[in-house]
Amino acid sequence: MALGIRSLVDSARKLVLSQPANPDNTTAISATELFPPTNPEIDGEDCSHDCESCHISYPRGFKIEESDLLYGNIKGWSTHVLVATSKTDWVRDVEHEKGSVMQAFGKADKPANGRMMLSASNMPTPSHSPDYAQPTTILLLPAFAVLENVTPASVPTVVEKYINHAPTNTSPLAPLTLPKSIAPPLPDAREITARPCPHSALILLCSQKTRDARCGQSAPLLRKELERHLRPLGLFRDLDDERPGGVGIYFISHVGGHKYSANAMVYRRPDAFGVDAVERAKLGPGDEVRPMFDAEDGEEGDVGAGQCLWLARLKPEDCENLVKYTVLQGKVVKPETQLRGGFDRGKGLLSW
Repeated sequence: MALGIRSLVDSARKLVLSQPANPDNTTAISATELFPPTNPEIDGEDCSHDCESCHISYPRGFKIEESDLLYGNIKGWSTHVLVATSKTDWVRDVEHEKGSVMQAFGKADKPANGRMMLSASNMPTPSHSPDYAQPTTILLLPAFAVLENVTPASVPTVVEKYINHAPTNTSPLAPLTLPKSIAPPLPDAREITARPCPHSALILLCSQKTRDARCGQSAPLLRKELERHLRPLGLFRDLDDERPGGVGIYFISHVGGHKYSANAMVYRRPDAFGVDAVERAKLGPGDEVRPMFDAEDGEEGDVGAGQCLWLARLKPEDCENLVKYTVLQGKVVKPETQLRGGFDRGKGLLSW
């Protein structure tokens, strides 16, 4: 009991005194310094209330850990790779999916620019089939780069030519310099091509029920509720929707902390919708914040993701404010109970 109380006190000190979770890493800062928390005086009274029109709920018996302090207790990462599999569930460790690109990443040399987080995802494969014998697509973050025609045999080349030269979560915002294509590693393979991800933001939801049934239950329910709030804004993008802008929602494999389900990672381009600085409390009656759709900067101006906000303990009634404040404006509604960590490349800050 004494050990548990001591651990709780130490965790509280980290949050209040801005001590990093890793004492050897002095770049970590407090939750409120990393991402602005919502404030009714700035953001309006809606940020103080959960959605009242939400009729979706988790199954009876859906219980999670509610007492731990979350912030700062995640393992830092430098890059994040999502592999398209056209599946929503996988074997317990995705690197053990036989014949898959995930397995090939597990066997390949590690990237030279820091820890790479690897996630299987439900992004559609080019053939819309979960056949690992076919080339697939990967999404490289924070670069927001889509690499096509990736096979297990080409993974070492992808690491060497793309991931090693990609921006990391600590890289300053600067235009990407990744090659648009590279020769295939084998004579009978297709060339690997790279293009910008068309979306302005991504919401990644853990759906791996082989690790925890709650993830398999929560992800589809949250996706349905998120769609309800994104569609009126013109921001919802289905799995095959390549229109510029908008928000892609993908199911991914285990990211850790399933006892805090539902976990969500929100990657945003810098000022993704042009409304980061809007103060909703100053809007007149009937005025709404609408996302701005500026002309595309093109590949030459693409800097990738500016932020990633990693949240947990999300419930369907959180989705409205998740869209309004986190996705649209990069703010956190419940930092004390839901923020696990993340980074802001524009500020040069991170939580680990």
